[in-house]
Amino acid sequence: MGNLPSMIKTASRIFFGTANPPVSTDEKTAYDLLDSVLDSGINAFDCARSYGKAEEVLGKWIESRKCREKVIILSKCGDVKEGRVSVNRNVIMEQLNQSLEALRTASIDIYLLHRDDPNTPVEEFIDTLNEAKEEGKIKVFGVSNWTHHRIETANRYAKSKGMTGFQVSSPNYGLALQVQDLWGGGCVSISGDKVACSWYAENQMPVIAYSSLGRGFFSGKFKAGDYEGAHRYLDAFAQKGYLCEENMLRLQRAEELAEKYGVSVSEIAMRYVFSNEMNIFAVVSTTSSERLRMNINAANNPLSAEDVSYLEA
Repeated sequence: MGNLPSMIKTASRIFFGTANPPVSTDEKTAYDLLDSVLDSGINAFDCARSYGKAEEVLGKWIESRKCREKVIILSKCGDVKEGRVSVNRNVIMEQLNQSLEALRTASIDIYLLHRDDPNTPVEEFIDTLNEAKEEGKIKVFGVSNWTHHRIETANRYAKSKGMTGFQVSSPNYGLALQVQDLWGGGCVSISGDKVACSWYAENQMPVIAYSSLGRGFFSGKFKAGDYEGAHRYLDAFAQKGYLCEENMLRLQRAEELAEKYGVSVSEIAMRYVFSNEMNIFAVVSTTSSERLRMNINAANNPLSAEDVSYLEA
C-alpha cells in the first residue's frame, strides 16, 4: 500500500483502470469484475470523463455495494478533440460537476487534468482547482500528461499565493519506450527519461503510471522479434506508440529474466515499474483474476538494480 498526500485512506499500489470493457460499456459483467478487484486488495480506481460509461458504471457499483469509504476514486477532465486540447476554468468546472453526478459522490478523491493546454495560464488551473477543493468537490488534484517543468511552474505560482499546488502526476511509465504520441494532444512519457525520473524521485510526487505494460507489448502474447504477431495482437495505438526495434530488444531481455525466475514476461515488466526510487503506482486494466494477482505480486517484489540495468541496456 502507498500513501497519497492529504488523504486519510491508503491507496493500493495498483489502480484499476476503467477505460476498457466491461466497465466502460455498462455490461452486466462489470459488477462481478469490480467485486473481484476490490476483493483482491485493490481499492483505487482510475476513471475519466472520456471513458465511455465508466464513471456511471463505477458510481452505480459503489452505491450498490455501499463501499464508498473503502475506495479511492480518481477521475480526469479535458479531452482531445480533432487533435487539439482545450482545458480551462469552464471545462474543469463543467466536467467536474458531470463527474460528481455520474459517480454519485459528493467528492472525488483524486482529480487530474487529462492533458495540458499550453494556451491556458497555470494560474487559471491552480485558482480553479483550489476553489473546487475549498468547496469540498475534490480532495487531491494533479495532472496527467504534463511535463515536470510545467508542473514546477504551476507549483511555484501556488506557493507564492499560499495555495495548494499539483500533488499527483500521471504520465506514461514502463519498460516499453513510448516512441510516438498515442492519442494526440501531448501524451507525456517519462519512460527512459532519466532527468524526469530523477525529478520525481527527488520530489517524491506520487506517479500514477499509465500503460505500464505498453498496452499489451509485454503481455507475452507474442515473442521478441515477431512483428507479425505484434501486428495481430497489438491495437493501432500500441503499434504506433511502442512497436519498435528497441522495445523488441527489451522484450527479449524480459523473456530471458522471466525464464530465469520462472515467472511471466508481464510480471517482469510490472516488477520493473516498481524497481526505482519514485513514489510510484501503476494503472492496470484486466479481466483476469490471475493477472490481477500477478500485478499485486509484482508491486511487492521489485527487481534488483542489476536486472533493471540489464533490461535497459
